[in-house]
This record gives sequence, structure tokens and C-alpha cells, in this order.
Amino acid sequence: MRIETVVVGPLEVNCYIIWDEKTKEGAIIDPGAEGKRLERILEVEGIDLKYIINTHGHVDHIGANKDIKEAFPDAQLAIHSKDLALLHNALNSFIAPMVGAKASPEPDILLEEGDNIEFGNITLEVIHTPGHTPGSICLYSPEGIMFTGDTLFAGSVGRVDLPMAEPDKLIPSIKEKILKYPDDTVILPGHGPTSTIGDERRYNPFLRGTISLF
Repeated sequence: MRIETVVVGPLEVNCYIIWDEKTKEGAIIDPGAEGKRLERILEVEGIDLKYIINTHGHVDHIGANKDIKEAFPDAQLAIHSKDLALLHNALNSFIAPMVGAKASPEPDILLEEGDNIEFGNITLEVIHTPGHTPGSICLYSPEGIMFTGDTLFAGSVGRVDLPMAEPDKLIPSIKEKILKYPDDTVILPGHGPTSTIGDERRYNPFLRGTISLF
């Protein structure tokens, strides 16, 4: 599995392009901005794009859905069912003009806990992790990699002071659904540097209880 991290937009979202090197089938996770730049990377790498995946519906993570879908109309747009309302209302966010967001197309797939997204020889397991938003998801690859969106960061966790956040669910989501994976699992978050499950278990102050969400 090849992974290319592309930091996009003024909020520096980590957009991930992943593909099977043999079949060239791939997916893009959180195309939040700079759609034309992302298109060029996909084209240069010769990727047969199968999926456009949003880890949640905030505008900085979905702002280039339209550009990518228009460039790759056969790719299926996927988001968790509980973030459909956020996707529909993303352009109402005050930051939408900052990221040059365009209204997202309707999703082709509404994801649920336990779904598998498969392309080439790659499988991504959908883990529903409500808290930052009702439909936030993480994506786990058996190769020991987890894409955590805005649920879990290196040394931090997702904000819960935004509309539709579910503050009481964030830490339980992480502890019950993410920390059960092996310590050497690499996490690739929606913003900032990578980390591992083990490091976050040991050192993340929000998970250790030394810093409160509020």
C-alpha cells in the first residue's frame, strides 16, 4: 500500500491518497481543499480512483469533494450516515470561503460501523468514533495503519465545542474503539504529525485524564 500525505488548505488538513501499487486502484481520504492540485497528483500517479472518503462532514475535510468527483466520476463518495446533515450544511460554516469549499455531491455510500472498503489488495475497516461529530470515523488497515480524522491527534483529541459535537462520546470512542488496537499501530490524523496507538495511550494528556476537554 502506498500512501501520500498532501496537506491542503489554510487549516492544513492532512489529505491522504492511498493506492495498491500493482492494480493502481486507490482512494482519497478527506480532500478538503486544493482540488486541482489533488487531481494532478492522482493523474501523475496513474491512480484508478475508486473511493472518495470523508472521515467526517466538516467543511475543511470535504471542500474539494466536488472537484474530485467531477474529475473521477466513477469514484464513489462515502461518509458515515450520521454526518450527512453536516455534509449538506458544510458551506454554512464561516470558514467555507477560507478553504474555497464547493457544495459536495450527494454521497454514493453511507458508511456504518464494521463496513469494509476494498480496492486492489487494500481493505479499510470503518470504525465509528462519535464525539468530534456524530458520524466521525476512523479507518483501520490490517497493515497496521489507522486514519483517525479529527478524532485522535498526536498528543491531542478532536474539538467538541463545535455544532453537533458530542462531548460525552469522544473519549469513550477513543478508549473503547481505538486503543484496543496494537500499540505499534501508526495513526495518521486529520491534522498534524503521525503517532502510534502506544504513544497516545501512554502520553496523550486527554486520554490520561491530566487535561480535561473543557
